[in-house]
Amino acid sequence: VQLQASGGGPVQAGGSRRLTCSASGRFFFNYTVAWFRQAPGKEREFVSAVKYGVGTTYYGDFVQGRFTVSRDNDKKTVNLQMNNLQPEDTAVYYCAAASFLHDSDYGTERYYNFWGQGTQVTVSS
Repeated sequence: VQLQASGGGPVQAGGSRRLTCSASGRFFFNYTVAWFRQAPGKEREFVSAVKYGVGTTYYGDFVQGRFTVSRDNDKKTVNLQMNNLQPEDTAVYYCAAASFLHDSDYGTERYYNFWGQGTQVTVSS
């Protein structure tokens, strides 16, 4: 599967942005799709994931209800709605996919074998 992330850009603190991960290829519905982010000088961290099948969602602790992830298997897209963005959310956001991922592995990037190119989100105060 090939992934392309879009929707990044500048936003003021308190604002919102919606990121989209668009996939091509077969059997998209069998993939857990996740969002990771990497800020300058920091390691990449888990943001959110939506599981294959029933679509269970997962979030990093820092999200605290501000983000919502959703998927549309017919369109082969996963959206990340981000609200109340803060300057510390500034990062390059990547989407990633893995087939039939175990629930315990959703937050670990090494289990994801397909990655999009990343989209920059810059939050100004």
